Amino acid sequence: MSIARLIVLSAALALPSAAAHAQGKPAGKEALLYFVWPQDGATIKGAFWCRFGLRNMGVTHAGDSYPNSGHHHLLVDVNEPLNPNEPIPQDKAHMHFGAGQTEARIELPPGKHTLQLVLGDAGHYPFSPPLVSQKITVTIK
Repeated sequence: MSIARLIVLSAALALPSAAAHAQGKPAGKEALLYFVWPQDGATIKGAFWCRFGLRNMGVTHAGDSYPNSGHHHLLVDVNEPLNPNEPIPQDKAHMHFGAGQTEARIELPPGKHTLQLVLGDAGHYPFSPPLVSQKITVTIK
């Protein structure tokens, strides 16, 4: 019984340290995250293909911790800053593209919306400092 407790205790102690190592990875030198399409101020009718651009870093799957690479997250109508010590949330406003996608068909309700890209590391943490695109505004008709 004491060996089982020791194993459980060892595993519990190892988990927080693994999570701490997932945070704070530096982004690639001169990395740039941007929207290929749509452009800021675009008026769009219905669903649209959103295309993500990244320079001086690579795109990979979530969970793959290749050097100088990450995966895309699309923030829709998000105004509050991300906590760099926590994984990027996953909900309707924080879309994850952990399969390494560089484009996605997006459907938003009519009206004005803000869009911003964030590059996440293997564990969905923002890089340090966070690698984000400019925030753009689109209008859906």
